[in-house]
This record gives sequence, structure tokens and C-alpha cells, in this order.
Amino acid sequence: MTEASSGGPVLQAVDVRKSFRQGPVTLEVLRGAHLAVAAGERVAIVGASGSGKTTLLQILGGLDRPTAGRVLIAGEDIHALDEEGRGRLRNRAIGFVYQFHHLLPEFSALENVAMPLLVRRAPVAEARARARELLERVGLGDRLTHRPHQLSGGERQRAAVARALVTEPRIVLADEPTGNLDGANAEQVFALMLELNRERGTSLIVVTHDTRLAARMGRVLTLDQGLLLEETTLRSRPGAEGGSAG
Repeated sequence: MTEASSGGPVLQAVDVRKSFRQGPVTLEVLRGAHLAVAAGERVAIVGASGSGKTTLLQILGGLDRPTAGRVLIAGEDIHALDEEGRGRLRNRAIGFVYQFHHLLPEFSALENVAMPLLVRRAPVAEARARARELLERVGLGDRLTHRPHQLSGGERQRAAVARALVTEPRIVLADEPTGNLDGANAEQVFALMLELNRERGTSLIVVTHDTRLAARMGRVLTLDQGLLLEETTLRSRPGAEGGSAG
């Protein structure tokens, strides 16, 4: 049943739905999203502000539950697990990168990047060696002992990318990973993510409002009216002459 044994997708979403109650009104954010991501594949998800992109990413990563539908990570239904089981699967198979780095301010860059391995109960020396390797790879080998407030915005985000990859996850989920950076730093961080994707074969899903960056991914999907649509599918819908929102 695992992805490795079946040859199936690393991540698969099947008829994912999410609704919220707002007083007497039920707001349908996701109305049956389907997605399959192969090993090493790069997928961008774009859409209008408020379309539910972050909600979808949180459901894919097991951080929020769908109202209906299934999400399979390496063949395992993450939402069929209890909280402890979901945590173990996330730590083993998923890396997260957010718009804001979420580094712990009291810890150094090295300690922040080693943290997911320590949560996994890896030996401290092994976790620190792996964190050092990743930080050197993202150009922060001389900043290991610096705390987040001592790093620039681009450096903090590169440390966050290293932290997402330190466990060698099957897939990285990134929510507007360059949205808080200026143009030069955004380009550097995005290029780094693509380079690491090519080197390590880790699948990558990026939610972004930047259609220029999205175009550099292998596949671009638009979240439109609660559905995930390929660009060609979106353009073929009645009344969709305006193209995709982004």
C-alpha cells in the first residue's frame, strides 16, 4: 500500500472538500479538489486572494482536516491517523516552508535546522551534522551560530528551506515562500528550492501569487471556485476568457 511498493504518487488528494459555517451560511472553500503529485514533480498552485490556497495546503500537509475526501502521503491516508500518527507521518515525509520563516528566536540557525531530527529522536551529533550540511548547502555555513534576529530576511528563509529538507522528506509544501522577500532575495530563495528539488528528487508544491515564479514549475494549477484546474481546463470553462487569477 505504500508509494514505494505501488509506484503510485507521493501525494494524492481525492475529492477534498472543506466548508465553514458563518452564522446561518455555509461557505464552501473546496468543492472536490483532486491532485496527484509524482516523485520529484514540481507543482505550483495559484488563484485569487481568498480562494482557499492556504487551506488546501494545510489539508494536504495534515495540519487541517477536510470536511470530506482523502489525502494520501506515500500511500498512507494522513487524515485516517490520530494526532500522534499524523505528526509522525509529517515528520517523516513532509517538509514545510512558509511565507514567514517561523524559526525559533531563542535558537541558532544550526539548532533550528536540527530540530525536526531531534523531534524524531535522532542522535544529537547526527542531527547537528545533517543540519550543518544543509546550511552549508544553502550558503549559510558561516552563520551556524547566529540567531534569527542576526540573519537577513533572505538568510532566514534559506534556513527555513534547509529545515524543511533536513529530514529528507518525500515532498515539500511551500506557502508563498518568497512573499515576504524583495525581488533579489525572492529569486535567490526560489532558485535554491528548484535546485534542491532537482538534486534530491523531493517533490515540491508551491502556493504563490507570483505567476512569473509559478511558470518555472513543472505544472501550474489554479484553484478556482473550490476546484483545482489545469491551465488549459480553466481557459476552456464557459466565461473564463479572462484567464487564471493569480
